[in-house]
Amino acid sequence: MPHLHPEEACGLILRTFDIPFWPQLPQRSFKESMIVQYSEGMPYLKINENDQRIYVQRDESDELERFYESHSDNARAAISEDFASGFHAFHRMISNKKFGILKGHVTGPLTYTLGLKDSSGKSIYFDEELREIASMLLQAKSRWQIDMLKQNAEKVIIFIDEPIFSAIGSSSYLGVDSAEVLRILKDMVSAIEYAGGIAGIHCCGKADWTLIMQSGVRILNFDAYEYFDTVAMYHEELRSFLETGGYLAWGMVPTSDVINSSDSRQLAALMNDNIKKLSEHLPPELVSSRILLTPSCGAGSRSIKEADEICKLIMRLKEAMV
Repeated sequence: MPHLHPEEACGLILRTFDIPFWPQLPQRSFKESMIVQYSEGMPYLKINENDQRIYVQRDESDELERFYESHSDNARAAISEDFASGFHAFHRMISNKKFGILKGHVTGPLTYTLGLKDSSGKSIYFDEELREIASMLLQAKSRWQIDMLKQNAEKVIIFIDEPIFSAIGSSSYLGVDSAEVLRILKDMVSAIEYAGGIAGIHCCGKADWTLIMQSGVRILNFDAYEYFDTVAMYHEELRSFLETGGYLAWGMVPTSDVINSSDSRQLAALMNDNIKKLSEHLPPELVSSRILLTPSCGAGSRSIKEADEICKLIMRLKEAMV
């Protein structure tokens, strides 16, 4: 979300969504950006707020040993308010309420390890030990969120945010092995479910959806406004995914510049058209009974006025779809 004041963002979310979530506020602080927010506790981490730079630089300290000793302690994996003001404001605002479902989120292990670099500029993904440590860290951050959100909800969803999936296979990431990607993603899903959470994944572009569905996630969140066809082509895999309890989270409300020319009737017509297309290959009742509605991606780069409009449109779209 684009807000500078976490209570304002949380209030908008709580007024809008059936499944409320805590907001990331990247315009408020560099520490709330996608990689940095989940980096507390990462061994050898260096953060330069003035230059807005984060990197890993190995040294002779005992940080690795201390990490291995403490990573299974969920409380020590807490995300502090300095790094997640939205989470802590959200938690305070719901302290006396109960919900059926709440949602948290974590940067996915692939996006995190390819985005975080060492002091020479090389992604830590290509350092086997650091890749594994980062995966363990992110699992711990997920478990901590589940522990916290379960105080106020019967169920907790954790979305694994993996925008970099859309670039896998390109020349920039030729050294990324799909078997290893699936392994670390499965580890993440298993950690969430073992902690009592429901694992979902968000990819906002094209992706290898077969690989993603093989990971065991129960919710697949995609940009249904721009990239519906790239998901629908996997209709056999989608049938199996939905029949075994999976849900499609349709990112139908755009968070790009298109938001300024969108209306709920147009979005409902497009949504209905796409449901019909998918239902040509899958049982219509199976498709219609496994739908969640979401924005197409995060709204952190939009204005507050546009974020308000996104929330209004998703409420109107829900009403039009009922």
